[in-house]
Amino acid sequence: MLRAFLFGLMLLAPPCAAASAEDYVETEGLLSDDDFYRLVACAAPPGEPCRKALVRWPVDRPLRVQLTQIDRVFLGGKQKRARAALVRAIKFINRAGAGITLRQVSPGAEADIWIYLIDTDGEAPIDGTGIEGVDGATVTGARVIVWSRSGTGEIQRARIIFGTRLNIRHYESAMIEELTQALGLLTDIRNPAYLGTSIFSQDDNESKDLGAQDLMALRRHYPPQE
Repeated sequence: MLRAFLFGLMLLAPPCAAASAEDYVETEGLLSDDDFYRLVACAAPPGEPCRKALVRWPVDRPLRVQLTQIDRVFLGGKQKRARAALVRAIKFINRAGAGITLRQVSPGAEADIWIYLIDTDGEAPIDGTGIEGVDGATVTGARVIVWSRSGTGEIQRARIIFGTRLNIRHYESAMIEELTQALGLLTDIRNPAYLGTSIFSQDDNESKDLGAQDLMALRRHYPPQE
């Protein structure tokens, strides 16, 4: 994608590890469902081993998503677009038929996934917020950070950060991608065959809904519950 993302390499620091490193895997041509899933779920190039650990949320309840902070630079049209994009993304993920659901909660409530709209253009690391995972991050467009338990791969919490350089036209695409990646599908794909057809496409922001293989990957990561 035309923005900076930091995803996934597991840091072995018990009890929780933060996922934030390799952005994408480069491939050619349409991939099989198996290869596509392993790429987005564990950064495995086709026919090669995983480069990241598989991480998942527990599925005993809906995950709580909160739009936690909106800096003044986003007030007005950007704030409205971001709020609408979040509602839309949650709706699209929940209708995917996977064994996981999301629920938006109000600021101040307990949450699992926090979203921050931060006044940063990516020219320097964020500083002074006091928020774990936000201070020290460099974000031009959007970034997701996931913490999981070492050994089990159970995700404990996630934070999504939006910076100021993400074009307002790309909020819908970025929001559904970041939320889906916060569920543990942490790697993009650089491949012309997926331009405009997958939210995981590294080089465009045209997909505003989950594509056919995106849906497959989400359902495989969280099989539908009986």
